[in-house]
Amino acid sequence: DVYADLEPTWSPDGRTLAFATDRYTTDLTNLDIGQLQLALMDFATGEIRQLPPIKGAKMINPQWAPGGSELYFLSDRDGISNIYRMNVATGALTQVTNLFAGVSGITALSPAITVAQQSGRILYSSFRENGFIISELEPPAAEAAPQLAQLPAGTTPAMLPPQDRTGSLVVSVLEDKRTGLPPADTTFATTPYSSGLSLDYVGQPTLVAGADRFGTYLGGGVALFFSDLLGNHNLTTMLQVNGTLKDITALVGYTNVTHRLNWGVVAQQVPYLVGSFAQGTDVDPQTGEPILIQQEILERQTDRQITGLLAYPFSRTSRIEFQGGVERISFDRELRTETFSLVDGRQLTEDHHDLASLDAINLATADAALVYDNSFFGATGPILGRRMRFEVSPSFGTLNFVAGLADIRQYIMPARPFTLAFRLLHYGRYGKDGEDPRIRPLYLGEDGLVRGYSFNSFDASECHPPAGSPNACPVFDRLVGSRLGIGNVELRFPLLGVLGLGSGYYGAFPIDMVFFGDAGVAWDSQSKPDFLGGNRQTVFSAGTGLRINLFGFAIGEVDLVHPFERPDRNWVWQFSLQPGF
Repeated sequence: DVYADLEPTWSPDGRTLAFATDRYTTDLTNLDIGQLQLALMDFATGEIRQLPPIKGAKMINPQWAPGGSELYFLSDRDGISNIYRMNVATGALTQVTNLFAGVSGITALSPAITVAQQSGRILYSSFRENGFIISELEPPAAEAAPQLAQLPAGTTPAMLPPQDRTGSLVVSVLEDKRTGLPPADTTFATTPYSSGLSLDYVGQPTLVAGADRFGTYLGGGVALFFSDLLGNHNLTTMLQVNGTLKDITALVGYTNVTHRLNWGVVAQQVPYLVGSFAQGTDVDPQTGEPILIQQEILERQTDRQITGLLAYPFSRTSRIEFQGGVERISFDRELRTETFSLVDGRQLTEDHHDLASLDAINLATADAALVYDNSFFGATGPILGRRMRFEVSPSFGTLNFVAGLADIRQYIMPARPFTLAFRLLHYGRYGKDGEDPRIRPLYLGEDGLVRGYSFNSFDASECHPPAGSPNACPVFDRLVGSRLGIGNVELRFPLLGVLGLGSGYYGAFPIDMVFFGDAGVAWDSQSKPDFLGGNRQTVFSAGTGLRINLFGFAIGEVDLVHPFERPDRNWVWQFSLQPGF
């Protein structure tokens, strides 16, 4: 029903339910909310009857005395919450406690007493010496109960002097719930809900300018997030410029979560640019003066996608997802040549030439995933629960292959606030074109996978190519493939909280310290992992690091890692911007 019915308790014989309710004091016509009183429900018939009320005071937390003839409860009859006892049959009322600070829980309506059903012993909570304590009270004899003080007529509990304010203008206005309300027959204009979008959030704008050996550049970006009032319709837009028009990254995405079946659509363009640089000297054939020649080759891969999304939640923790769309991956190569005089430094020529490149790839894509997530996140990553994702993603068209993902993560807290985090992950591309050279290979040392093997940490001195293969680099080549298997274990805990520097779980600042061990193997259709009898070696690493929440904008991680399968590198530093797995 529309009233508040709180704190129910069964009678010893299981036939009657006592509870607190405002059904006898609240007037819903003008939202005049009254005090909670006590009532009894006969469980066999459903009939409810009110117990004798205490006017102007709350009556909460009913507890049956042994035998079922009396009820203990809390009331602030004289302005201070104390324990009272009522004879259910007669309504006779006695006061059990008379504490200066009262009997109370965390809030004014919190339960604060309990009564043992056999002995009648009472336990109650009260606030004393800056904290809550639990005290014991033996069942009082009826004749030992304090007599109820007679309150002046027309007063309300805990009212400051003068107590008799029956003629007070302030009291009369406070008790008048109707003055100022519109007439009962007033009609109001109604307007259907409009799901128009408005700007919710602007992502951190960026503006970058600089120069390097590839030339000068100017870039920047911003993301805008829109939604309706109820959050059922959501629009995300993003634009990032990194030099020329070919290097624009853009995204537009819309999701509709009005119904249980969520749907959306996303269109995006993402360019990937890499380059190589060389320089040398020559003689200008026309003037005979020495010149400097600089050349750079820019290789660009541009992914353009339009994708439809469906998601159906089975519960708050599990759902199934579907995606389908089209994707075009195009390639282009550009040669830039500049010459400079070595006599006076002036620029002599500047030429740009388009070079032959790979043919574009056109794909129809699909995706189905089963997702489970009941994890509880801390400031830098999950600290409790489980996360799983099983996904199959076939692609058809210029290339035909199927990508598969299995990702299982478990977080346990053997002793607060220490979390043990585990992850097992496999991702691979299978099928006829799963290893086509036009598709970027998978790399085991990417951020968030196996630490200590990041791409930029390698140099040529580590390669030690075998005889007959001068361009090979075994220590690096074994990290690349079309399939990955990864295992991680990590101990994470709030460093400042453990050291007692500041209050709360994280202390003065959210910093997690981590100790970790990583393992992984990369392979392809022509090889197998070593634990399956193949020639692809599993690589391991271990180390420690700090993971810091950077004021909500990002999560930074700095690690000191020992990569066991890099004999020429003992310890390496690694930095990344991402939450813990």
